[in-house]
Amino acid sequence: MVHVYNCHPFSSQQIVQVEQEPGLVCCGGGALFVVATGGCKVDAYNLEQENCPLICRFATMGTVKSIRYSSTGDYLVTIEEKNSATYLRAYTNWRYQAEEKARVGVRLLGHLLRGASQRGGVQMEIIEIPMSERPVAVACCLVTGDLLVACENTLVLFNLKRQNQQSQQNMGPNPQNSQNTTQSNQQTSSQSQGSVAALDFDRSVILHLSAIKTKKVALCAGYIALQSELEVLVLKLEASNEPTPSEETPDQVKYDDPEEQTDFFVLPRHQELLGDRAQNCEIPVTVERTGLEDRGQYTVSYVLFRRFTPEFFQGCNVEETQIHSLQLHPLFIRNQALSAEEPACVFCFFSLPNAGYMYSLKGGVELLSAYQYPEKVLEAVLTDHLLHVVTRSALQCFTVRCAALAARVEDPYIDTTMKACPPCGLEVCALRMQSFIGLRSVCVYGGHVVLFSRVDPETQEEPERTPQRRGLELKEHTTLAGIFMAVGIDPTTSPALESLLSRPLLTRKWAVSTPKEPSAVGHGWNIYVVNTVPPLTLYQEMVEYSQSYSEANPQAQSLRHLLSEAHLLLRASLLTCAHLERGEGAELQTGERAELEAALRENCAHLGDCFSRGNQKDCHLALPYYRMSGLSIPEVMARNQPRPSSPRSYGPGFLFYLKHYLLEETQQTLDQEAADEVIDIFSQSEPSQLVGVCSSPIMVHVSPARTLAILGHLEDSVGVSVTLTIAMATLALRLDDRAQYRQLMDRHSEMLLVYGFIEEPLLLLHGAGGAQNALVRPTALASELGRSQPGLLVAALVALHENSKLKLEQADHVFKELGCESCLQVDFWEGMLMASSQEPVIQELLFRVASVYIDRLTRTNPDPRLSHSGLGKRSLKSADDLIGSCSHYGALYPWLTVLCPIHITNSQHQEALQKLQSLLCGPSLSIPSVVPLLEQISEETLWGFSLHLLCATRRGHYNSSIEKLLDHCPQAIIAYANHHLQDRHMALWWQKLLPELCNRTRAATDNSILLAALQETLVVVSMETSPTEFLELIPDDGTAAYFVPHLLTCSQRHLTA
Repeated sequence: MVHVYNCHPFSSQQIVQVEQEPGLVCCGGGALFVVATGGCKVDAYNLEQENCPLICRFATMGTVKSIRYSSTGDYLVTIEEKNSATYLRAYTNWRYQAEEKARVGVRLLGHLLRGASQRGGVQMEIIEIPMSERPVAVACCLVTGDLLVACENTLVLFNLKRQNQQSQQNMGPNPQNSQNTTQSNQQTSSQSQGSVAALDFDRSVILHLSAIKTKKVALCAGYIALQSELEVLVLKLEASNEPTPSEETPDQVKYDDPEEQTDFFVLPRHQELLGDRAQNCEIPVTVERTGLEDRGQYTVSYVLFRRFTPEFFQGCNVEETQIHSLQLHPLFIRNQALSAEEPACVFCFFSLPNAGYMYSLKGGVELLSAYQYPEKVLEAVLTDHLLHVVTRSALQCFTVRCAALAARVEDPYIDTTMKACPPCGLEVCALRMQSFIGLRSVCVYGGHVVLFSRVDPETQEEPERTPQRRGLELKEHTTLAGIFMAVGIDPTTSPALESLLSRPLLTRKWAVSTPKEPSAVGHGWNIYVVNTVPPLTLYQEMVEYSQSYSEANPQAQSLRHLLSEAHLLLRASLLTCAHLERGEGAELQTGERAELEAALRENCAHLGDCFSRGNQKDCHLALPYYRMSGLSIPEVMARNQPRPSSPRSYGPGFLFYLKHYLLEETQQTLDQEAADEVIDIFSQSEPSQLVGVCSSPIMVHVSPARTLAILGHLEDSVGVSVTLTIAMATLALRLDDRAQYRQLMDRHSEMLLVYGFIEEPLLLLHGAGGAQNALVRPTALASELGRSQPGLLVAALVALHENSKLKLEQADHVFKELGCESCLQVDFWEGMLMASSQEPVIQELLFRVASVYIDRLTRTNPDPRLSHSGLGKRSLKSADDLIGSCSHYGALYPWLTVLCPIHITNSQHQEALQKLQSLLCGPSLSIPSVVPLLEQISEETLWGFSLHLLCATRRGHYNSSIEKLLDHCPQAIIAYANHHLQDRHMALWWQKLLPELCNRTRAATDNSILLAALQETLVVVSMETSPTEFLELIPDDGTAAYFVPHLLTCSQRHLTA
């Protein structure tokens, strides 16, 4: 479906004063090229100036049958005929023909002019390009300036090169030149003072296609498009640096002609093959590399194939189905992530007389738009903003979808809640038609549409003469019939009389038309230059045009479609680089862009209005469009006031926008009036969302008493819920009504309250739903819970973390805001260790709590008479609680009780010591990570020594641990050995502990403790060794009698066993 809008895309038109009747017309580089009928002269006119003055005029070497212009390189290429022979020629430096007596050089491809010709300065050159076959069509690449020549069954690609005396280099792609800019083309003869440079071409590759007869070609950024009468084929030619393998020569490749295999004419069917499927088109392509300097390898891939079949049974013929206007159009975008030499998008357009088709080629082949013409179209040209088509009697514009695709290439995440753009598949529309007479062709440069019209004199007079002549013949027939009837003769009874009456005898002289006065133009042909309006002006007219739809029906589909068209028009201007390449000042460019951006914001506001009142299917688009408009919430609410006919009816898109915007973590807050209006909106439209609305951070200025009354009515209607109760308690707290707050909070258990905070985290924290590094702030309720119910606050934060609604770093910031980093924060970490199952989080928390315990031990004094500020509050969980409920806290080793007996000390010091010892006894703490932290704790105290001993034992240093324990507290050695020297470490009883005790007992003066430990050790050794082994352990210092009872016990045990 094609929408039709009466908008004016054209601002003015002028007639180019051409001396002779034009035969061919093309434009580019700021110039209009006209080839006179007869084809041996080219006139170049300046399109950038008023009345299009003549730039220069130069003669060609033959009759021009086809002419093309390349903006990259600023050259013309022609197909010419002379003496029944066809030639291909390129005209470079043609602008220098504007000078008097300008020189012209003629040379062959690859042969530069030398000597006097070169010393004479820059001059126009005619490059003769020899071809083995007759050229049918030519095309120039808008990106690289390369030349593609089509013969009947071959395509020849020429690379554009720039050559001078010193070096020879390929002329690289230039996207600015591809945008029809004239800045690089305004050359002067002053360039001749430097090194002489000349353009040349290198024949690089030949493509052989025998199954299709090429009529027209297009070339752009490696894409090659060719058309026959009923088929279009798009190929991608890519070059690699790999050496070309030996291949079969083209002469050896044979293709079977289906017409030679059968006597029947096979009518091909309609066919569309996209992407990889296009290789099934049965059109083989053979690559022949011919470039002398190019040693790479070319590969050809199929991109698109489309075949049309005349509907003979519906009265159509081949002429009505012939393809025309084949075009490859590149699109460059501002600040594109791609290489500056590569277009962001490439589009392929071709047309039938009654329909046109536009495909996107890069990033996947896709049919973007199909155009249905109201009458037969002769030619069409695609631009960034519009599609221009001409019929015999009119110029018409259609909208295009280039900007929709380019916007998604520039930002792949554009279709989100933050940004939006009309879809690529949006139905196209036709703008106002401009009438002309006898249009033949159209070409476009920038904002100038060039039309060529020609009307034959006979055709021009016939429409005026025919009605007059028929009227006279009818009058003559009536007069003669009346005469016969008057004399009594009925003409219908005689065939001879009827034949006489059918002849225009009496008025023959009236039928001869008198010569007309010559027209003002004096001929039946014209060249018009129609100037298109700036995109901003056309946008403003579209907005004015849309007001008629808005007043009649704000939800009309046509209104949304027209605003979407205006949006794409602005996006095309902002995305493309063309409007920055006119050589104007930076201030003007900045001003134009600012105006376009302001218009885009205005358009987004209009589109937001459309989708805010639309149906449920598209209502979500109101959010991104309103965001892109930059409107505040009060401004959006003012645009969405309900109509008098339905005072309580708000659009679903508006409510969707409000709900999502209220959940945004922004610094913006609403004043009391706007916040109360939001409450009224949701109390009327969606009362179930009131709790979430009240908890939004931007609603902090809402009237608490009024909102509490509204929530009370809601509770009466829907019943009691946990989140509703917490929201009402928060409002009561803001009113400083402690009694009502306490009464509301006591309705539910702490576990249910935790579930309520999980359901609505904004009741407790603002910012918890944002990104990982988003700023999280506690609410007034969280501050109150930190003072009155710290256990509930910690449990709620742990639950939020475990439900992925709070990050660990965000929780740290919350406790910092609450001013309780040294107490509740550690309780939160301990609670996290009890609840979390994420190993990275567990290791981080273990290190944190171990660091806190060590810090408390170093900063506190065991003396109960001394205390430290900030440590006066007791922890929510004691060491025994953690040991009993958390697997990361292990039970204290028995020897720790002997080493560090519980005595009257500072309670915080004792608690920190026991928790740290429990962590060291547990299975999870990484000992190497805390060893550096323990260096600040001295081993001179027993509690400090116990920590170092635990670390050494966990690391398997039993020998040194035994020695240190005997040095500091020998009474704990047996308990230590009973706990640790088991299983594979049992041998340490007699290998390490027994020799140490013997030596220390012998050397000690007061050895009662060591003797008791020795006795216990001998009992264990006698039970675990054989008599022979026991004898080897007895020292030879004369104390054997002391060991004899234990040897006897060992022997008896051995005999019994």
